Amino acid sequence: MAQFSVEIADADVARVLTALAVNYRRLERVPNPEFDPEQPVSDTNEETISNPETIPQFGNRMVRRFLVDNVKAYELRLAKEQAANSVNTEVTINDPES
Repeated sequence: MAQFSVEIADADVARVLTALAVNYRRLERVPNPEFDPEQPVSDTNEETISNPETIPQFGNRMVRRFLVDNVKAYELRLAKEQAANSVNTEVTINDPES
C-alpha cells in the first residue's frame, strides 16, 4: 500500500493541529459510552468524558477524511459528466399544422 506523507516544521505542528481541531470542531468532551441514565449523574457516572482521541489522532483522521471526501467528490462529478455526455437529449417535435 502506498503512503502519503507531509512534513511540518516543528515550530508549526501545534498551529496545524490546533487549526484542524478548531476547523473540524473537535469536542473536548464527548458522550460517555458507559453513562447509565438510570443512575444519578456523579463523578463515577458522568454524562460526558474527556475526548479519548488525542488532537494528533483527530488531525490525522481529518486529513484522511479530507482526502477521501475529495476523491469521492471528483469521481462523482466525473461520473455525472460522463453519464450526461452519454445521454441523447435530442428531441424532434413538429407542429402538425405547418
